[in-house]
Amino acid sequence: MTLRPLLALATLALLTACGGGVVIELDDPPPAPQPRPNPQPVPPTLNCSTAGLAAAAQSRWPVVCMLTSSGEMVFELYDSYAPVTVNNFLALVARDFYTQTLVHRVDRDFVFQGGGFNSGMREKLSPFQPIALEDNNGLSNLRGTLSMARRSSADSATSQWFVNVRDNSALDYTPVQRGYAVFGQVISGLPVIDAINVLPVYRYSDTDLRPQTEVLTYWVRRIQ
Repeated sequence: MTLRPLLALATLALLTACGGGVVIELDDPPPAPQPRPNPQPVPPTLNCSTAGLAAAAQSRWPVVCMLTSSGEMVFELYDSYAPVTVNNFLALVARDFYTQTLVHRVDRDFVFQGGGFNSGMREKLSPFQPIALEDNNGLSNLRGTLSMARRSSADSATSQWFVNVRDNSALDYTPVQRGYAVFGQVISGLPVIDAINVLPVYRYSDTDLRPQTEVLTYWVRRIQ
């Protein structure tokens, strides 16, 4: 699944800046190498940190702890705003679906995305049907929010999620454009979000930007 709502705007801005001229590529760049397997495939712990548990205790929402090879993030999930999305996500968490999946896309200063591939970019399919899009729920794709990735059709999200590393209001619902459903917010681990954001990537296309060393999601567990 990919996020494409800003691609057309970015292309338009580029053409405007360049006077609308035609870009001629003399040589195709060599293909990017494949990402390296993460050198630490075994999780350093099976438990959420003391700081993560303390943050969860201050929340009135369902909370999950996500341990990646870049560090720990703790998210509260807004089940009253996006009940279908949160229930789907928690059902996948309960099945350990996200264990050893990748953060497979890092689009710097935009989003990073995971939840759909194992090491080696082997696709991992959700056991559940696609869910209804809950984009018109009053929540915005702000920095640190957790949202569902989807295909171009509205009701196509399954397991893939993304984290907004900056305010991305262009991904929100409008009366003339469907958006991306926000269903959570980081409450511990914002430095981890910033660390993932600046990882070096291989660019295979405008929407396929993979970390040069695979970023593993070791596990995701509900802690509240």
